[in-house]
Amino acid sequence: MRSFRLVLLVVAVMLCSVMTGHAQDLTPAQSKQAITQIEKYFNAVTTVRARFAQANQDGTILKGVFTWWRPGRLRFQYDPPNGDYIVSDGLLLHYWDDAVKNYSNAPIGSTLADFLLRKEIKLSGDLKVVSVRRPAPNRLLVTMIQTENPEAGDLRLLFREKPLQLYKWRVTDGMGQVTETSLTQIETGIKLDPRLFRFIPPKGYDQDWKNR
Repeated sequence: MRSFRLVLLVVAVMLCSVMTGHAQDLTPAQSKQAITQIEKYFNAVTTVRARFAQANQDGTILKGVFTWWRPGRLRFQYDPPNGDYIVSDGLLLHYWDDAVKNYSNAPIGSTLADFLLRKEIKLSGDLKVVSVRRPAPNRLLVTMIQTENPEAGDLRLLFREKPLQLYKWRVTDGMGQVTETSLTQIETGIKLDPRLFRFIPPKGYDQDWKNR
């Protein structure tokens, strides 16, 4: 099953040169101000729904719907014929791998998805911002690592400015494997069905689930 670690560090078709090309480093004062603004943005988020495109290391591109309800809940629902999905209910991250009909879960706090699911999001503590850049006008690129395990890889977040909005991210793991995700058709502050954030076994596996 595709590791959720390659989806989020806690969520682009390709980030192209915006993520890897030349970028203007912000001054320490500008970086501090940008980090404060980003933390304020994240903590003001209530609900989000968007289309996502996930570009994997093997060249495949998967698409679907991303929903996010702070704190604690999110869902990646892949488009048919891919029946995979990942859902957080506030306590556990649930994984359904439709290709092999396999279910697994993990506590939120033990996963990299914890970053987006916290009640209060801070770009400090167990996370360390190593750079804040402006790769293009009206764009902010923030690169972060795990404070106590910097060799584990990095997370790059790309924001639009004015107004500030996260729309792309790239995760590089300790083995150099890269996954890029892009959000489009972003809606915020909308009403979401709480049932989206419950693990419900796909049809045909309901009884098997009840017998566990």
